[in-house]
Amino acid sequence: MNELIKQRRDNLEAIRQSGAEGYGPRFERSASIKDTLEGFAENKEVMVAGRIMALRGHGKTVFSDLRDQTGKLQIYLKKDALGEERFSIFHKLDIGDIIGVAGKLFRTKLGEITVSVESFSILCKSLRPLPEKWHGLKDIETRYRQRYLDLLVNEEGRKVFLLRSRLISQLRKFLDERGYLEVETPMMQPVPGGATARPFITHHQALGTDLYLRIAPELYLKRLLVGGLEKVYEINRNFRNEGLSRVHNPEFTMLEVYASFCDYNDMMDLTEEMVSCLAGVVLGKKQLIYNGSALNLDPPWKRISMYELLKEKTGVDFNKVSDFAGEAKKLGVETEKGQQKDKIVNDIFEKIVEPFLLEPTFVLDYPTALCPLAKRKKDNPAFTERFELFIGGQEIANAYSELNDPIEQKKRFEEQLDASAEPGESRVVDEDFITALEYGMPPAGGLGIGIDRLVMLFTGQDSIRDVILFPQLKPGK
Repeated sequence: MNELIKQRRDNLEAIRQSGAEGYGPRFERSASIKDTLEGFAENKEVMVAGRIMALRGHGKTVFSDLRDQTGKLQIYLKKDALGEERFSIFHKLDIGDIIGVAGKLFRTKLGEITVSVESFSILCKSLRPLPEKWHGLKDIETRYRQRYLDLLVNEEGRKVFLLRSRLISQLRKFLDERGYLEVETPMMQPVPGGATARPFITHHQALGTDLYLRIAPELYLKRLLVGGLEKVYEINRNFRNEGLSRVHNPEFTMLEVYASFCDYNDMMDLTEEMVSCLAGVVLGKKQLIYNGSALNLDPPWKRISMYELLKEKTGVDFNKVSDFAGEAKKLGVETEKGQQKDKIVNDIFEKIVEPFLLEPTFVLDYPTALCPLAKRKKDNPAFTERFELFIGGQEIANAYSELNDPIEQKKRFEEQLDASAEPGESRVVDEDFITALEYGMPPAGGLGIGIDRLVMLFTGQDSIRDVILFPQLKPGK
């Protein structure tokens, strides 16, 4: 056994031998540490609780720092006030232990608000030492695998997740105030749909059937439009059985929004207003730094077609290209034999254009072959009414004017299945969704925003793992 752990176990045993508890009952706090500090009055009686983060002994007195979720507060213990027995018990405590104290507030000579402790309760004895205070938790692997330690010792990490929670809360408020209804749709689906991705497969014993963890909630949310719920949204998990990267986790959080009698132009307006508003409320500003680049989230944002951007960056008008694979090769983009031309164009766009889309940019009008759920443009059916929003060189949002023609939708689904040969993908059309469309879905705009990536942007994090409390990792050694 580690010597430090043995010492802590010995301290626990000594505490018990003295008649005290090592794992006490509930503790009634008068206020959080933050509220205690803000409500300071000389000699005010308080009851606070937290984790010991520092101990400074001076013979018959001890100073210690307690921390809860809201902040840090100094406490002061005197042998004369506590009595010899209780004072000796306190000396068996370690950094990391959780205690509750009662006493009176005062200011030290240096002006620090402090509790003069009259009594204390041991609420939880920590048997493992925390990482060194001055070094923190630097090992990336440990930070992700033992997030609880990261939250304990890395203040910046805690701030990220507190901001994430506030952002999602404000997102709900924004949509609720505009008449959107929050709903929940199935996580386990008989036919995965709403996106092109490899699903996770599970088996339902009672039903005797395979089900799929959803890759997107889209088709269920659009069923609700058919049912007369005109403005709906869902914030929840999607699951995609694919690789991990700086911006991909197999389990991730999405916001999806659908509004009847709208189109992708309305979704652009909504997205622009929502993201800039969130920045103002959550960050207190609409200018931020991401990966060394200064970004301005104040509307209006740039709106430009995919092919216009390609021409700007490559000098090539892809409307006039005949040899797409050859053009890709000239630009240093690898292609597969027989790869569809629109997929080649998309690969070129992802490599050549996306990394340079730093300021908020709506990229419009993607090829129809890439967008089986979006309406075609009336003036050019080879393209759809779709946009993707890029900020800081990465995709933040995706939206369509939703296809509501059931005959066209079924045809698109069948073409998508013919073009897809990935193992594990569903090989059937979602006939119930087609049936729902046959009852009539109003024209609608739909929007999806990756919450994890939005949090990355707002907190300046470079990896999605730094904004997900418990990211997926390869098995440990």
